[in-house]
Amino acid sequence: MKNPIKMLAAMFGAGTAASSSAVQNVVSVVSSSDPQVIATLGGAPAASGFAVTPESAMRVSAVFAGVRLLAGTLASIPISIYREVDGARESIQPDLWWLLNEQPIGNWTAAAMWNWVMQSRMLRGDGYVEIVRAGVTIKALRPHHPDRVSVKKHGDFLIYTVCDEEGRVYAVHQDDMLHFTGFGFNGTRSMSAIQWGAFQSIGVALAADTFSGNFFANGAAPKHVIKSPGRMNPDQVDQLRDEYKKKYAGASNAGAPMVLTQGLEMQEMSMTAGDAQLLESRKFQVIDIARALGVPPHMIGAQETTSSWGSGVQQQTLGFIKFSMQHHLDVIRQELNRKLFRRASPFVEHRMESLLSGDSKAEGEYMRQCVGGSQGPGWMTLNEVRRIKNLPPVAGGNTLYRPDKPAAPVDEPEEEDEKVSATDPE
Repeated sequence: MKNPIKMLAAMFGAGTAASSSAVQNVVSVVSSSDPQVIATLGGAPAASGFAVTPESAMRVSAVFAGVRLLAGTLASIPISIYREVDGARESIQPDLWWLLNEQPIGNWTAAAMWNWVMQSRMLRGDGYVEIVRAGVTIKALRPHHPDRVSVKKHGDFLIYTVCDEEGRVYAVHQDDMLHFTGFGFNGTRSMSAIQWGAFQSIGVALAADTFSGNFFANGAAPKHVIKSPGRMNPDQVDQLRDEYKKKYAGASNAGAPMVLTQGLEMQEMSMTAGDAQLLESRKFQVIDIARALGVPPHMIGAQETTSSWGSGVQQQTLGFIKFSMQHHLDVIRQELNRKLFRRASPFVEHRMESLLSGDSKAEGEYMRQCVGGSQGPGWMTLNEVRRIKNLPPVAGGNTLYRPDKPAAPVDEPEEEDEKVSATDPE
């Protein structure tokens, strides 16, 4: 589908009152799932006859569940900010941490923003968040609807034309726009998963949902044929059909006794092969849509499928992170680092250990290994682990465990050089 903002910018020119009004109208129209609207704007319905748009696709439960899984996972992973100090990293929490983890702008929470970014990337290919600066200070992060953003390449840079909700049209340099790309990025735009990977599958799923709805609206009853011993004129046939629908069809009339007069007979038709395959077809569409979205089918409700990632929650979570989420996290992390800092340090990282918080056994084993456990040496002190769990520090808890060196007595005063001496080789 052609970008409406780009077309209107050429027709009216950015910044004029006419362009603002026209862009507003087209943006509202382009969100429609009407097949005629899609065809007018250069799109095409699926082979099933249903128009596949971001809005209509989200009415399919498999698409909704897959996008929600990816978006919810992204929103649940905290973002930490570090800087390099003498060859080691130091965690810092400036005002930017609040924007990334709590509130990017007045009317958005951080979780809602990251949900929106992932939803935009999966349904439309790209997600956009404008960086609002006051001099060198980042004051806010403003998410934008992808349909309200047009991208044009100028040399090695990108210029974004934005139409906001108030109808203003303005240009944004790429340094002030977080552009979270998707798969197939060609320098300006990415490929939409629903338009490329699952276009026909979503169309079939929409058709199957409509068929199932009509089937149950008619009482989930088999097809019937009413036989008449004599000839009936077209008006009588239509009247009989309408009376049958009114009194015996529909879920509210299920189980109602039939009364046939004038020698009429009711014959039940056997279920066709197409009807018998409807349920199997719907199961396949779930798997096919999950494949296009890059999520494991068993994590969006396809219980008849199995996972080769192991049976435990930890193993399934690890497989999902490695093969589904890691690519998304890399895209977001690299875009944040290159646009927010423009240098190697400071930098952001996603705190992946937060995904273990729902599995107390796995979390306990991980933290036990952090402080040394039965293997040793440890790479975190006891107080660092306690800080993660929001617990107060304890005396002697700032010493890294080394199997070849005894730990300091608990009642000894803590000194900064203890940690250094414990980690230096002899």
